[in-house]
Amino acid sequence: MTVAHSDSTGRRARELGLELPGTPGPHNAITDVPGVEVGYRTLIHGEGPLVVGQGPVRTGVTAILPRGRAGVGRPCAAGWYSLNGNGEMTGTTWIDEVGELWSPITISNTHAIGACHTGVIEWINAVRPALARQWLLPVCAETWDGYLNDINGGHVIPEVVRAALDSARPGPVAEGSVGGGTGMNCYGFKGGSGTASRRISFGAKVFTIGVFVQANFGARAELTVTGCPVGRILDTPNPMESDDWLERDIAAPGAGSVIVIVATDAPLDAAQCKAIARRVPLGLARTGTTGSMFSGDIFLAFSTANDRPGATSFPARAISEAELETRIVMPWNRMDLLYAAVVPAVEEAVLNALFVNAEMTGRDGHRSPALPREAVLALVNSPGHRDRRPD
Repeated sequence: MTVAHSDSTGRRARELGLELPGTPGPHNAITDVPGVEVGYRTLIHGEGPLVVGQGPVRTGVTAILPRGRAGVGRPCAAGWYSLNGNGEMTGTTWIDEVGELWSPITISNTHAIGACHTGVIEWINAVRPALARQWLLPVCAETWDGYLNDINGGHVIPEVVRAALDSARPGPVAEGSVGGGTGMNCYGFKGGSGTASRRISFGAKVFTIGVFVQANFGARAELTVTGCPVGRILDTPNPMESDDWLERDIAAPGAGSVIVIVATDAPLDAAQCKAIARRVPLGLARTGTTGSMFSGDIFLAFSTANDRPGATSFPARAISEAELETRIVMPWNRMDLLYAAVVPAVEEAVLNALFVNAEMTGRDGHRSPALPREAVLALVNSPGHRDRRPD
């Protein structure tokens, strides 16, 4: 079946009583940043032995529109960072060059990068044909879902990508096994899509940091929840980790990847966006990961402030002083406000991806168990752990 938006199967980390720092926005999602829209297409069908091209299929596409459908082509200041390069995010060399992002962002599986790239170009050609007459360098990112999915079957096609882009909306964001996160695993449990946000005060102004993760990383023993090393304590069987992982046709322990997108309406320039992206690993580390060599960990941050028309066409007219731009930018000596927001938001987004999820069985009977929420909460709330937590 093909699903546009799938409801979460469980309650989120904060709703279950986890004590997480910071004040979230109304949806505790990346869409709390005004203008940001998220869309999905989820592909789930088939069971049993793998037949390449037929399934079983456990995959999909996530689409993030930084300024919504109406704002395609209007640039955002942007910067990116790679903790480990065993992954892919297209369009980043151009972001390095000009410090801007003006295309949609798509996230899917590793072997769907080409289809996502083509699908975004086709979609922009349909909704902004004048923009498509210039060069297009979409941002398409991936994590590997081959443990559960027929990853070589070509199930993500440009039509699916266009549908994900068309479905993008503001407001609440579905989490767990939806969109590009459908076939993903995290710390030996069912992973996938997660989101969170934080509000920060700057004088009389209030800015928002929003985070979206596609979580497909981490070894079971690393999993840490609000400082409690639950992965080392839980006795839940882990069918995804084995000493003979290569012979069993499964991923190495800790393998996978994680893509993190950070949005904010705080007025940042490109260098400050890159500085935000460099703080993402600190939030991931709170959940326990040590950054496996087999995990591509790539992060992108953008600012929706300083909204203005794009300037992608070659100028054919005489140079005019009217083309000069004035922008408001956050002072560097106040960036700690944003760093202190993005780190716990990343942590919470990963926990949400884990907590809302249900068990999934994919190709060849490969099973990804759900996080045992009650057992985790019991460990986190045990007197010994609570006594060790800082106030």
